[in-house]
Amino acid sequence: MHTLGIIIGVIWIINLLAAIITVFHEKRDISTTWAWLLVLVFIPIFGFLLYLFVGRKISHDKIFTIQKEQEKVINSLTRRQKEMWQKRDLDKNSTQQERELEHLFLESEGAFLTTNNQTKLFDDGKTFFDSLLQDIQNAKHSIHIEFYTFYADKIGHKVLHALEDAAERGVEVRVLYDMWGSIGTNYKFFKRLEQLGGEAQGFISSSEKQLITTPRLNYHDHRKLVIIDGKTGYIGGFNIGDQYLGRLEKYGYWRDTHMRVYGMVTIQMQARFMMDWNTTCRRTTKSRFEFEKKYFPVFEGNGKTKMQIVSSGPDSERHSIRRGYQKIISTAQRYLYIQTPYLIPDDSVLESLVIAALSGVDVRIMIPSKPDHPFVYRATEYYAKYLVNNGVKVYRYDNGFLHAKTMITDDTIASVGSANLDFRSFELNFECNAFCYDADLTRQLKAIYEKDLEHCTELTPEYFEKQSRWRKFKQYFSRLLSPIL
Repeated sequence: MHTLGIIIGVIWIINLLAAIITVFHEKRDISTTWAWLLVLVFIPIFGFLLYLFVGRKISHDKIFTIQKEQEKVINSLTRRQKEMWQKRDLDKNSTQQERELEHLFLESEGAFLTTNNQTKLFDDGKTFFDSLLQDIQNAKHSIHIEFYTFYADKIGHKVLHALEDAAERGVEVRVLYDMWGSIGTNYKFFKRLEQLGGEAQGFISSSEKQLITTPRLNYHDHRKLVIIDGKTGYIGGFNIGDQYLGRLEKYGYWRDTHMRVYGMVTIQMQARFMMDWNTTCRRTTKSRFEFEKKYFPVFEGNGKTKMQIVSSGPDSERHSIRRGYQKIISTAQRYLYIQTPYLIPDDSVLESLVIAALSGVDVRIMIPSKPDHPFVYRATEYYAKYLVNNGVKVYRYDNGFLHAKTMITDDTIASVGSANLDFRSFELNFECNAFCYDADLTRQLKAIYEKDLEHCTELTPEYFEKQSRWRKFKQYFSRLLSPIL
């Protein structure tokens, strides 16, 4: 027994040292570091297998941003706007709240401000896909699509056939998708599209080859972008799949928010797609983009929505979308309405929400009534309880599955995009949001939110107290793992 004890002790020490070396080998925030130490130390073998698939970061040689190419299109406009900002000639009619957020994105992300954009909101899958298919059918020059999920199901085939028809009539078609988010879809699905001259590829961190050689469940392309003829764009929360039309019994009705835009803002969306495409091309045989003027037509929309497209991901430590969320939360004066399927904020965002609520701002957060990931949902419940006990109003959407990622405040500022209010969107995934400055658009989103409230249950301290001890334990345990969920 004495010998067995020594062997176990030696194994434990070796495991501890291996865990420390493994976790501290790469730069992480403190909460994520402790979460992985907890997993590796107390779950010795399975923990390291889990780390192999989930914990490893992408090496810098695989991330790379194409800065030189970006400069050709974006940086000249960004420099011009910075000069205008210094002269106080940029967006003179904005509120102070808007100007501060605009300047934050201009300085940290190089996201220049565009005006005269037209917008149309979609809160239902049928109207979204009807509009998207119509725009694909009317495309004349190019269709660029980037989705986390592109399933080979009924609606997936319908969209694919529309893309094939476009390619057959000479339209340039390129599709970028994440293979982990599109399980069941592979290159064969796009074979006819490519025979007709189109191209499709899995995002850099999830190609078929890498699924075997470097299995990694993190760092994926969570963006949802469409750019047609360099003039019309789509951005928001919908992906391509039957579940987004409410066709899967597991989820029921699917509530999401997407936005169609027409205007100069598509310059930023086009540049984002092109950089993601070229990044992926470094490890495939697909043709790379050249940043040519034909992809960036000069035109003026007749809308009035001011907008910035902001990206974030593990290729940057600026965390621009999270900082944008924090800025909106901290400067909200009257109300702040948020919809998110996953409520797992880091400490800075969490406390910003509490401070806003305790300062008299009407802070409301809407979450789903059902989980699509059990651990994630229990962690969401934990944070919902904490926020409810600290003055934030949290609502459970009971009319299906809520997948919208929106933030609106004070009838002036709104965000629509792919980023959830969670660690994964802040740290692990490649995300893209539209930050909008338009009273009419914000009021439209507010009306949608208030309509959704009719199908919600407000969560109270009593609601959480009535839950079983086992459920509360799962919430606390999931919270410990929240930085790596």
